[in-house]
Formats: sequence, structure tokens, C-alpha cells
Amino acid sequence: MTAVIAGKAVVLRQNDVSTDQIWPGQYANISDPQAMAEHVLEGADKTLKDRFKTVGQIFVTGSSFGCGSSREQAVISLLTAGVKAVVASSVGRIWYRNAVNLALPVLICPGAMDVIQEGQDIVVNLEAGTVTLPGGNVLQGEPVGDFVLNILANGGIKPLMLKKHNGDDAK
Repeated sequence: MTAVIAGKAVVLRQNDVSTDQIWPGQYANISDPQAMAEHVLEGADKTLKDRFKTVGQIFVTGSSFGCGSSREQAVISLLTAGVKAVVASSVGRIWYRNAVNLALPVLICPGAMDVIQEGQDIVVNLEAGTVTLPGGNVLQGEPVGDFVLNILANGGIKPLMLKKHNGDDAK
């Protein structure tokens, strides 16, 4: 995993999208990640799963994204739907930790949702905390620290711990 992710933006102009909207409770019995992806963000906007397939894979949204419960499915369903990174004004702390643990890159960038357009080619630099827009305009967010970058680079917390436990060259 690199600290720089390029792709087209899929924008949800909403705040306070809860984990119940990302992964609706009525599907809690589904454990197959591919089947989970079919219902991602259904509680917020039923078109998003298709837009991840046709428009782009960098998801841009507002504040308090992922507020609510601690369901890992709220991250797994995004990953399986093809989301390569999330750019949000702010996120729920439990959802954020699940995203880091499962290697979904997240950049906190207040106001990004108001500037980035659907389908725009953007470049997210986690280390610098920036989003570069077409034409070179740069939005400044919060840089992601080395600790989190290391977890992401190793594919999540479980792969990192397995590497360390097995004596592999994990940092």
C-alpha cells in the first residue's frame, strides 16, 4: 500500500452517515464479503454501490462518517465494493480504527465534500494529508502518522501482527 492513492471521486454530500447506513442491520446475517458489497451504503444512497463500479473508487463524504456502532462490516463492505480510500470531513473513532485495522485508507479533510466533484480525478496523499484536484489545486487535511501508515502498508493489523510474530521484516 502506498501513501498516495489516485482515482476518480464518488461523492456523497451528507453528514452523520452512521454504520447502520453504511451496513444496514437487516443484512447482519450476511457474512460473504461479495454479498455484503451489494448492500453497501444502502441506508444513505442506494446508487453508491453501482457508482463505485462505474464512476470511481475514492469515496468523499462529510462529517461524522461512520458514527454509531462498531460493526466491522461497515468497513468490509466498502473495501469489497472497491473503495480504495475515504476522504471525509470527520469520522467516528471506532469506525476509523476498524478502517485502519482492515487497511482502508482514510484522510480527514474538512470541506473536501464541498469542493470535490463526482468523477473528478483526484490524488490523495496520506502522508502529506493532501488531496490534489485537477488543475493542481490542493486541499489540506490531516496527515496520517507513521504508526497508521505502517499498519496500512502491511495490509492491516492482523497481517502486521502475523509478520511480527513470525519474525518477518515488519516494522
